[in-house]
Parts: sequence; C-alpha cells; structure tokens
Amino acid sequence: MNRYPVRVEGRLDTPLSRWLWLVKWLLAIPHYIVLSLLWPAFFLLTVVAFVAILFTGRYPRALFDFNVGVLRWTWRVVYYSYGALGTDRYPPFTLGPDPGYPASFDVDYPEHLSRGLVLVKSWLLAIPHYLLVAVFTSGALLIGDRYEGAWQFNLGGLIGVLVLIAALALLFTGRYPRGIFDIVLGMNRWTLRVAAYAALMTDAYPPFRLDAGEREPAAGDDPPAESPHAPAHRWTSGAILAVLSGSVLALVAAGTAFAGIGAATLHFHRDSDGFIAVDAGQVTTTTYAITTGDVRLTTPGARFLRDSVGRIRIEAHSTGAPVFIGVAPTAAVDRYLGNVAHDQLRQLGQNAQHLRRVGSQPAVPPLGQHFWAAQSDGSTLIWETEPGEWTLVLMNADATPRVTADLRLAAAVPALGGIIAGLLATSALFALTGTGLILLGLSLAAPPRAQTRQPATTGS
Repeated sequence: MNRYPVRVEGRLDTPLSRWLWLVKWLLAIPHYIVLSLLWPAFFLLTVVAFVAILFTGRYPRALFDFNVGVLRWTWRVVYYSYGALGTDRYPPFTLGPDPGYPASFDVDYPEHLSRGLVLVKSWLLAIPHYLLVAVFTSGALLIGDRYEGAWQFNLGGLIGVLVLIAALALLFTGRYPRGIFDIVLGMNRWTLRVAAYAALMTDAYPPFRLDAGEREPAAGDDPPAESPHAPAHRWTSGAILAVLSGSVLALVAAGTAFAGIGAATLHFHRDSDGFIAVDAGQVTTTTYAITTGDVRLTTPGARFLRDSVGRIRIEAHSTGAPVFIGVAPTAAVDRYLGNVAHDQLRQLGQNAQHLRRVGSQPAVPPLGQHFWAAQSDGSTLIWETEPGEWTLVLMNADATPRVTADLRLAAAVPALGGIIAGLLATSALFALTGTGLILLGLSLAAPPRAQTRQPATTGS
C-alpha cells in the first residue's frame, strides 16, 4: 500500500481521567483564541499559494510550513478536546512538530504541483469528500414543532456522537472503548487528508477508505509521522505574530476595498437629478396613516450622517386615492395622530412589519397643516435634512382609511466621493502594511543561511 503524503496519527494515552473531559471546553479556550487568529491567516496564505502554484507550479515553502503548522496545531487541540478525547496532555503552543506529543500531523512537501489541478481541486474535485466529511463532523437535532422557539442541539456529526459515547464510558468505567477510538481516529484522518488536499498541499487525491487506528496504514517501515527535526522554516512567536497581524490587515483591506467598490458603483448609478435611489417595496394599512419611528438627527454621529446623506427624496406611487407625504417634528405628529388609528412602520421590504395604534379618524386632512417641515400632495417629497427628531407620515390626501403605496427612497449623498476616496486609500494603506508584515514574518521564519568560511589571507 502506497503511503499517502498526509500523515495523521494519535496514540491513546492511558489511563485517562474520568472527569477532566467535562472541563476541557474551558481549558482549551486559550487555544481556541489563538486558532481563531491563525485560521484567517491560513486562508489568506492559501490564496497566495494558489497564485504561486498557478504561475510557478510550486507551493512556497515558508507558506507551506506555516499552513501545515496550523493544521498540526488544530489536530492537537481536536485530539485533546472533543474531536477525540485521546489524551489529557495539554497541547503545546507551537506550529512545529513535537515528537513527544501523542497526536501528530505532517504533510510531505511537494516539489512540484499541477498548475491545472489547482484550479479545480478545492471547489470541484473534493465535493464527494466534502459530503462525507460533513457527515463525520456536523449534524444537528432539532426539537420543537415550529422553527421559532425550537431547540437545536449540534451533535458534531458521527465523530461527536462517538466521542460522547466514549466520554460516558470514561465517566462510568474509566476506560476509552478501543473500537470507538479507532473509528474516531479514522474519521479524523479522513477529514484532515481532505483539508490538506483542499488547501492545495498535495495533488494526491484522498483515498475513499477509513484507515482506522492509531497509526497510518503500512507505517511500520515508514519514518515517524512527524520528523523530530524542525521544518525548513522556523516559525517563532515573532514570525507568527507578524504574519497574523499582516493577514488581519490584509483581510480588512480586502473588506474596505469591496466597500469602496460598492460605493463607487452606487456613485456611478445616480439618476439625472443626482440621487441614489432604492426600491423599498409596498406599504399598506387599513388604518388612516403609516408613520416611521422617531428619526433623531441630534447627536454628533447623526449630524455627520445628515451632512453625508444630504437631501432625501421619497416617492410614493398609489393606484388608489392620491397620497400625501409629510415630514414633521415627532412631537407635532404625536399630537396630530395621537387619537388616530395608524400603523408605525418597523421594517420595510417583503416582510414589512407594523405596530398598530388604535383610534379614530383624523379631525382634519393633513394637507396644509402648519407643522409640516416638508410636504407633498403628489407622489414625490424632497426634504433637506435638519437637526431634530422627525417622523415621516404617509396618508391618503383626503384622510380616508386604507393607505397603499409603492415606496422608493433616494438620497443625494454629497459626501460619497470623499467616502470612496477614503475607503480606497485606507484599503491601500492596510494592504501595504499587511503585505509588509507578512513579508517580515516570512523573513523572520526563513532558515539561516549557511555561513561560508573565507580563506585566511596573510600579509606580504
């Protein structure tokens, strides 16, 4: 049997504590925090490796050692905690190999990788394995007769169920059932092989077989699963910190760039009047009016929002009675509609939500009342935002019940150009800083160059 280039092993430590597994979720928190930082860097460096493989056919060795280290660290934590419960020894905080730890992970470094396969491995070829890994690692039990209020228990897939059985056996007998352990190791081995393949670390397709047990198959004549020597690159804490910081900045830069591109798209889709518009859907009520909640433009943040948004345009198109649109101070609207049946709008869109206020019909129609800051008896209202607490009111112009209209909201957003420039400049700054930190981390992790001895010279 040919040895697969991804090697996952775990030695069952005995005896295991009957009760320690009850608190491992707490003990492992420091590792969970570190891994939550390592995995974004893992994904980012995998993207970089994808580009490198596509153009050179090689996985950069420094990136390879880092990503193997992340999977190695993850496997140790999984093995210690609820992915196996195979040891009570606390996992080491290192990306490098630890020959003395009972859980080991390693991947043979590929000297050359297919440029064509890199395009289809992760998203297409690995799909059958993803389906099986999902069965191994995820699954939920939903209790309840309706979605709202139902209780959902994540069982962690087959691995989680088997580990739970093993934990109960430990609690009551002090022994980990060997058959369960072997199967759990086999499913974890399958999962990590697929993870390494999807992360582009090998072109060898993961085998469709459950290699159960502590050791890799036919491993008796093979070298240890992890070499006792350090990888080609020494990932010290300083190098790891530099790569993590750079990766976080690079991801923030990507998000900021997407926001800037989205804002630029809106900017170039202004209408002829300079507004950016969006359809808000249909609003309807059987009462006399529809209002918004209290819109406050008084705090410094709201003032900045007001200055950024600028003029607001509200369009309400109705196939029934002519619609009145008005904006007024909230206190004035409360007086006008205090005893009037109306709906307060809580959410727009297909799932529009209203809060019904009971009452009677208005004493007078809305048109012409002195308290409106802006009003329109047609289908369009344009309002220059001002400081204060405001409420938007939608009624039939003749104050009859049953208001129905299709809303379209628009804003001038005069500051959008500056926002776009700020987002793109921030993205460039974060990208440059992040790239610099990643390169710094790679240089810190690089193995020292061999010193060449210069021949001695003698004076004449």
